[in-house]
Amino acid sequence: MSDWITRIGAGPDLVLIHGWAMHAGIFAPLVDRLSAHFCLHLVDMPGHGHHQPYQPGSLQPAELARRIAERTPPAHWIGWSLGGLVALQGALDHPEQVRGLVELAANPCFVSNPDWPHGVAAQVFADFGAALMEDFVAAIERFLALETLGSANAQDELRQLKAQVFAHGQPDLRALQDGLALLDAFDLRTELAALAVPSLWIAGRRDRLVPASAMQWAAMQAPHGRFLQISAGHAPFLSHANEVAAAIRAFVNEGAFS
Repeated sequence: MSDWITRIGAGPDLVLIHGWAMHAGIFAPLVDRLSAHFCLHLVDMPGHGHHQPYQPGSLQPAELARRIAERTPPAHWIGWSLGGLVALQGALDHPEQVRGLVELAANPCFVSNPDWPHGVAAQVFADFGAALMEDFVAAIERFLALETLGSANAQDELRQLKAQVFAHGQPDLRALQDGLALLDAFDLRTELAALAVPSLWIAGRRDRLVPASAMQWAAMQAPHGRFLQISAGHAPFLSHANEVAAAIRAFVNEGAFS
C-alpha cells in the first residue's frame, strides 16, 4: 500500500478523498463510525498530508483517479468538495474499479456562469489565489471560514478544520494554486449522463460554497443518482457525522445486495 493511502478497518472497501488544503485526517469522524464495517482507503491528494513532494500535474482529476484506481481494490469512492471532482472522474473513467460514488458537498461545476447559477463567483477563487501569495496561512484560514459559513455549528467546525489543516504539515503552495485552478475551471456537467455506477449526492442545506440545488441537479442527471440534503454546511461529515455515516452504510449495503 502506498504511503499516501492509509488503510483502516475491515469489510467492503471504501475510498475517501478529501478537499482543498486538507488531508485524509479530516475524515476522522467517518473513520470512527465506518471502520468497524468497512475497509477504508484514506487518500492524501498530491501536495497534501503525506503525499509529498508535489509533482506538477499530479492533481489533475483524471491522472489522480488513475493512480488511486491502480492502488486500491474495487470500491465505493467518497469525495468531499475538490475530492468529489476526483471521485467523479474516477467513476466516469474506471467503472470497473468504482462500484458506487458518494459525493459530499461536491459540485460538478464549482463556478457560476450564465447557464449555471448553482456555483460561486469565479472571483472567489481568483481572490484566494492572490491571497495565497501574500499570506499563505491567513488565506487558508479565510477559506476554512468560508467553508463553515451558514452552518449551525460554524465555530465548532472551524475549530476542527483549523486543528486538522496543518496536522500533517503544510500543504504545498503549488498544489493549493493548482487546486484552486481546478475548482475554477473544471466542468463535468455534460459527463453526468454517462455515469454508469450508482451515485449518492449528499448536500448541506446551509452550504455557501456548493448550493444544494447543484447537487440535486447532478443527482437528477446521473442515471442511477439519488439526492440527500442535510441541515449542514460545507463539511456535513463534521457536524452531522452520524447521519452521513448512516447514509453511506445504507447506500453501500443496498448496492451489495441489489
